Amino acid sequence: MAKPFGFSPIPVTVFSVIVYVALLAALITLHVVGPQAPSSSELPDGISLDEAWHDLQILSKDHHPYNSKANVEIRSWLLKRLEEIAARNGLSVNYGRSGFIAQRSPSSKPAFNVISDLTSNVTFSSSSAKQSVYFEGTNIIVYVPGSDDPPIDQNWQIGTDRQDQFGVLINAHYDSVSTGFGATDDGVGVVSILQLVSHFSMEGKQPKRGIVALLNNGEEDYLNGAHAFMRHPISRFPHAFVNLEGAGAGGRATLFRTTDTEVSRYYAASPYPFGTVVSSDGFAAGFIRSQTDYVVFNGELGLRGLDIAFMEPRSRYHTMHDSTRYTSRDSVWHMLSAALATMEGLSSSTDGSFTGEPRNDGKVNAGSGSTGVWFDLFGRVFLVFQLRSLFAVSVTLLVVAPLIILATFAGLKRADKLYVFKTFMVTERGQEKKTEYISGWDGFVRFPIALILACAVTIALGILIGKINPYIVYSSQWAVWSTLLSGFFCMAWVILAGTYLKSPSALQRFHSLLWMFVMVWILLVLATVTQNNFHLGSSYFIVALFLTIALAFWISCLELFALDTVTLYKDSVIFQTLDLPPGDDDERGRVQQTSNERGSEENAPLLGDSSPTFARYGSVRSQSPPEPAAIQHIIPEHELAPAYGHEQKWSWKMPQWTWILQIILLAPVTIVLVGQLGLILTSAVHQTPADGSPALLVYGLMMFFAILLLFPLLPFIHMIKFRVPHFLILVLIGTVIYNCVAFPFSINSQLKVYFLQQVDLESGLNNASLIGLMPFVHDILADYPSAQNQSISCETPSFASRSGLAQCFWAAPAPSVGSKSFPPSIPPEKDYGKWVTFNVTRDADAKRSATFNIDARNTRSCRILFQEPVSSINVTGGASDPRFEPVGEHGTTELRLWRRDWKRPWEVKVGWESGPGLDGHVVCLWNEEFEGQIPALEEVRKFSPAWATVSKASDGLVEGRKAFMV
Repeated sequence: MAKPFGFSPIPVTVFSVIVYVALLAALITLHVVGPQAPSSSELPDGISLDEAWHDLQILSKDHHPYNSKANVEIRSWLLKRLEEIAARNGLSVNYGRSGFIAQRSPSSKPAFNVISDLTSNVTFSSSSAKQSVYFEGTNIIVYVPGSDDPPIDQNWQIGTDRQDQFGVLINAHYDSVSTGFGATDDGVGVVSILQLVSHFSMEGKQPKRGIVALLNNGEEDYLNGAHAFMRHPISRFPHAFVNLEGAGAGGRATLFRTTDTEVSRYYAASPYPFGTVVSSDGFAAGFIRSQTDYVVFNGELGLRGLDIAFMEPRSRYHTMHDSTRYTSRDSVWHMLSAALATMEGLSSSTDGSFTGEPRNDGKVNAGSGSTGVWFDLFGRVFLVFQLRSLFAVSVTLLVVAPLIILATFAGLKRADKLYVFKTFMVTERGQEKKTEYISGWDGFVRFPIALILACAVTIALGILIGKINPYIVYSSQWAVWSTLLSGFFCMAWVILAGTYLKSPSALQRFHSLLWMFVMVWILLVLATVTQNNFHLGSSYFIVALFLTIALAFWISCLELFALDTVTLYKDSVIFQTLDLPPGDDDERGRVQQTSNERGSEENAPLLGDSSPTFARYGSVRSQSPPEPAAIQHIIPEHELAPAYGHEQKWSWKMPQWTWILQIILLAPVTIVLVGQLGLILTSAVHQTPADGSPALLVYGLMMFFAILLLFPLLPFIHMIKFRVPHFLILVLIGTVIYNCVAFPFSINSQLKVYFLQQVDLESGLNNASLIGLMPFVHDILADYPSAQNQSISCETPSFASRSGLAQCFWAAPAPSVGSKSFPPSIPPEKDYGKWVTFNVTRDADAKRSATFNIDARNTRSCRILFQEPVSSINVTGGASDPRFEPVGEHGTTELRLWRRDWKRPWEVKVGWESGPGLDGHVVCLWNEEFEGQIPALEEVRKFSPAWATVSKASDGLVEGRKAFMV
């Protein structure tokens, strides 16, 4: 009877299946379902989820981009909500010139101050894009004084009595995109801030350090609101920040990125931490192109902090499905609880690292932190440590682990138990010599061959799906995961189990772990280089993987100490082959099992035997020792037990239970770290092909993690019973067929297409365009009523961010966004000329200078496009700030103009360095979807298939342009 924990098929199969199924099921359940919000009675003081949810419903009832009337209404509503919060907390409200003060009594200190900032404006540039921006802010700033705050005067200038007096900023933007309701981008962030203001203004909840809560307006268009905040004096007060953002449409809010270890530790107090440093490294390395206000607060202002953001599903991001219908109270609580825990920690911090030496670059002297490494475990535990600690561990493992293994080999050699790597030995009895095969190399080459072939199959499957049906991963990531995992497992099992059955080796697990040790050691070398040279901590899982492999391999080395010495085994062979009595022929034949037999088995072809390949599969280790009475006086009875199956005779003393320690070391750590990381990254990127990213990159990522997930199972896979691979072969066949033939999009995973309508206000010509994946975008467009009988042209988009897509044009119904009320019988084209009015004149006092006066109906946004770069820009009323260059190093070809007042014209003076004159276009943007004003977009919404949805292609839904020359 086999031992219940022996290294044999049934225990290995049962234990492996339980470990993998249990851990993967737990990870997937947590990833898909997420934690539930607590009941109202369990919430902290001043926090109401019902109130937050109701606020979110109001905030996201309409699209409210900066350039819309709805945006103005939302701003007024937010100010009213802050008044209501003050009243509910027993505070009186006293109005001032730029907001109001909420306090418990006229003589008490304010519980919070509200600043309605309608004066800040900013002009800044981007050298890489040759763009400049002039923006007039409409931010709402809430200041909750801390007990340890310095004095702040009526102009919001902060006293500097002590260097360690600073505040904490928390930010969310209240504008949405023109095609979305903004429930999670960034409505949940906004309502979270309202609840935090309520909490910290409760009696007894005053923070030690003051809190600046920023509700900024204009993030979606160029991070404009955060830039405008920098113009307000109170922006110099915070040294740390928390940015709440949305890059998905629900689920859990992840820790997108942080500036340093010290800040990350405050997030660790979150009840449901979620995130990995890999996303932060993705931003640092430039793999993630989209940006948030984080880059302004950290890069421009010099603060230290973190990004907390929703990340999935991308198919609903910036669409009408970013609404309360597709999010939940659980999602609100996940972000709110993380923000509350982080802000409580930061606002009560005594950490002196948040202050530094005064700077001469205009940035806040927020000190500097250390590069960090961080990740969560099961959404409950958050590990954070310094990158240099990871580097130290990596270097230590690189040096110490091989030395320990070599020392163990030396000990085995000295103990005369190093059977590994021995091929044979010669026994002598008088004049007779015999060759006895040790077969220490048996199984050495199996692992690399199996790994190469299994990886090849996995890669081939990924490429096959990527070529035949590349976008199936968009809606069916679980089917793709199933294909890749089952393909890798089945091929690895066929090679490793098949070769073991033809030529069993007690060292197959040892050799597999040896190869794994060497391979992952090389990976660790590369990881250590990235840690030291590029300051990236994403390789933490490789460090953990190597540590577990090193320990598991060391256990295999230590197992060999349980064997008889090679000399004793040699003597035993001599006694067993030469000293048996003549009558014991049967016993002599049983114990000899000559090396010639083993050698022929090892070299025999896998399918060359006339018996079924798997006929012996599932045999168990015998526990009944032989009883050759004739030699009991030479070798004890218990030392004559046969080896398992047909493994090497000398291996019978090897422990049978140590494999459990090894798989416990290898599997859980890898499954949790690699599995969780694979799920996070796949969820973040599997729908990015709709944005223009190559689909094969998604498959490459999934292939990598599928291989890593099953990597720790390879030393044991030859003992897994055939029923498991038989089942997985069926899974493989079914999922391959599905992945190759199924339609890639669905009503729950809609293909995102991007809309833009452009109108020449002088000629009256207009065309609309959809940007999306071919051939789907062409097929979608061809079915619109207005596109019938038209020749639809498609080309590469002019937008750099959509370079992997196609832009298809058609002559669409005319918009009326810039028109006044006209009878239906009068076409909108008749009024095109009045949508935008401007004049441009050469300045008499300068040879290459001109002044623009621009106005437009129903919009707060226009642009000036220059054929050649201009070298100077000056907007009348624009503030000067040495931290911002109005024009970049290479000049500006595009000036974006934003205003608060719908009717006040812009006056812009520009200068250029060469050429007799200047030409280009004045372009104005419209973002509101009033009924009937953008019929082309209404047509897109009505007649697109159920598996498609629409988002904005640019800042405006409609662009109207006029040419100029001066």
